[in-house]
Amino acid sequence: MKGFGSWVIVMALGFLAVLVFAKLFPRGRGREEAPRAMWPLTRNEQSMYFRLQGALPDLIVLSQVSFGALLSARSTAVRNTFDRKRADFVICEKSFKVVAIVELDDSSHDGKRARDDKRDAQLKNAGYRVLRYRGIPDIDRVQSDFSPPLPPPIAGPEGRERVDPT
Repeated sequence: MKGFGSWVIVMALGFLAVLVFAKLFPRGRGREEAPRAMWPLTRNEQSMYFRLQGALPDLIVLSQVSFGALLSARSTAVRNTFDRKRADFVICEKSFKVVAIVELDDSSHDGKRARDDKRDAQLKNAGYRVLRYRGIPDIDRVQSDFSPPLPPPIAGPEGRERVDPT
C-alpha cells in the first residue's frame, strides 16, 4: 500500500505541474488578446460596392456574405468545406432571390487560382452564377454582365428558388 500512496502523490503533483505550466504558457498565440474593430470592407471592396450599386439600381447588393448563408449540407464534413468562407458580394432581386455572386480579385488573389476555382465550383454546383472581376469594372461592363435578363429561377434546396447558372 505504501507504493500505491506514493504513486498517487506523484500523479497529483504531476497533474498540478501540468496545470501550472498550462496557465503560465497558454497554447496558441493571442489568447489574452482582445478582439479589435475593423472595417467591414477594404477600400477596393468599398469602391466595388458603390460601383455595383450604381450599375444595378434595381437590385440589392450585399457584401461579405457567409457561404453558410448561401449553402447548406447535412454532413459536418461537407459544411466544414465552406462554413468559414465569405462571398465578396451577393446580388439579389428585391425578393432577396440571389441573381449572382460577385468576387473582386485583387493582388491578394495572385497565385491562388486553384483556391478560387474550388470556391467557384462549390457555388456553381449549388446553382449560383459567379462573376469574377480583376479590378473594378466600369459601369457599362457590369450592366452588360447582368443583361439580358437572367433565365427564370429554378427550385433550390429547402424550397428556395435559385437562378439557373446556364
